[in-house]
Amino acid sequence: MKNKKAFTAGIASVISSAVLVSAAAAAYQYTLSDAKRLQETLAARSALRPEDDINGDGYVNIYDLSILKGQLQADTGEAAESTVPATAEYVKLQGRNLQKDGITWLVQSGSAAEFTVTGTSAVLSLAGDGGIYSEADFRPRYAVYVDGELILDKTMDAETETVTLFEGSLSRTAEVKVMLLSEAMYGGLGISGITAVSSAAVPVKPAAQNDLCIEFIGDSITCGYGVEGLNNYETFKTTTENFSKSYAYLTAQQLGADYSAVCYSGHGVVSGYSSGDKNAEGLVPDYYTLTSKQSDYAVPWDFSVRANDAVVINLGTNDINYVSAEFETRSVEFTEGYLAFLKTIREKNPDAYIICTLGTMDGADLYPLIEEAVSAFRTQVDDKIMCYASAVQNGNADGYGSDWHPSEITQQNSAYVLADKICQALGMESSQIGLDMAADGVYDVSMNTESGANAAFYVGYDKSFWVNMVEGGDSADDIEALISGISLKAGGEYRLQFDYTTTVDTEIPVLVRGDEEYFSGRVSAVSDKLHFEETFTAAQDDAGVEIVFQLGGLDYYNVTLSNVKLVKIG
Repeated sequence: MKNKKAFTAGIASVISSAVLVSAAAAAYQYTLSDAKRLQETLAARSALRPEDDINGDGYVNIYDLSILKGQLQADTGEAAESTVPATAEYVKLQGRNLQKDGITWLVQSGSAAEFTVTGTSAVLSLAGDGGIYSEADFRPRYAVYVDGELILDKTMDAETETVTLFEGSLSRTAEVKVMLLSEAMYGGLGISGITAVSSAAVPVKPAAQNDLCIEFIGDSITCGYGVEGLNNYETFKTTTENFSKSYAYLTAQQLGADYSAVCYSGHGVVSGYSSGDKNAEGLVPDYYTLTSKQSDYAVPWDFSVRANDAVVINLGTNDINYVSAEFETRSVEFTEGYLAFLKTIREKNPDAYIICTLGTMDGADLYPLIEEAVSAFRTQVDDKIMCYASAVQNGNADGYGSDWHPSEITQQNSAYVLADKICQALGMESSQIGLDMAADGVYDVSMNTESGANAAFYVGYDKSFWVNMVEGGDSADDIEALISGISLKAGGEYRLQFDYTTTVDTEIPVLVRGDEEYFSGRVSAVSDKLHFEETFTAAQDDAGVEIVFQLGGLDYYNVTLSNVKLVKIG
């Protein structure tokens, strides 16, 4: 049999419905795997089989592939019940998973199965592992989405469960996603089958793979620990841990990327969380190459399943107490341990861009050590790596989750920043949506000394801006509190927001200006803290923009500005 490779333009445009199928092909039951394999055959990456000659013309070519795809999309006209496993032939598997005894186990935070199902009804069969025997608030938590709508969010509390995805008299095609919301330490979720009543030749098909894939390596912050907790005084529960509200998942969603996560609460690089002694049981590098740390799933992970375009590491928060206890010697241990882990990550992800970060729950002392490790990696290995300090969470403004963990607002803000960093690393255009353009702004006060204006100012750790007017000068613009170093994009929509209070009742002009004035307004300030929020659209690109508060014209009073943000919203 010949493998014809000389194709002409438009060869796949018209396929006759009367083409005969070869005897070998007619006796064969085709699946989606056959279509994928035939594509490999046509690319000369797989050997020919007799059944690949679908139309029996003695050639294996694009005509055969077109006919095969048509058969798979056909409606048989007779509804029948069929059940398929959650394997790569039928579902897109996101994150680390393990197939065992006919069951596909989702075992890491965010691990998911995504597929379309066609029919009059569809049912999902699930299985539970040892995690179902934990207390009610510590069992594996999962979610089921149908056509983007959350239809189920619960913990797995039985050895088997069935979930009706839809049912009715009319056939429909629905997009389905099943996702593990809690972390690996508390158990996995098994998918034992997908059952549909359908007349479609192939009722269940995998969701399309996205072009970009990102791996996230981290601790409780990445897991979404306590993100749904009522306040910082609540302790851990899987019922308040939700990976779909973690910065990792939100980043992937914003970039339209597939993803994988390896994250364990309380774990670190050289020590897990401790009071100062070494916790050698909680080290992410020890388990990175495994499907999961849990003994039932502790088998080597196959990194060839999906190549990652970027790998994000958010570790170090749990190492802080150990390293700080003897900083001079243990800082070296941390840097060397971090560098060694980077080399392991590169070995398993030879083409990925590595992005390192730390800081959401503090880490000012350790972040410079990460910079050292990244610098050493650049020298010893390659330069496809970067690092940045995450903004420390502002609980006063954005709230806290359980045990002082990041709130939903903080997680979302972190995702906005990370999405932009990934775009920079991979050479993609960033939308900058959600970014606070004033986050790295320079705070200063300008005074017209010729009018006698005189003021002092102070910027707090949380970037609260305190200005004390001694002599106000003649007019409001004689003293200006400035936040500079801001860039705007032409056509971008921005939201200016801040809180403010004064020791006297007065009106304060507020401007956003650069090459031109993009916004101007006035706020009526009193001793009670008030909030300001307005939007505007930038008419042009401008890299020299500043936010201006005009405070002159009045002697002997104080102004406090806090939570000043200029957020790109469109």
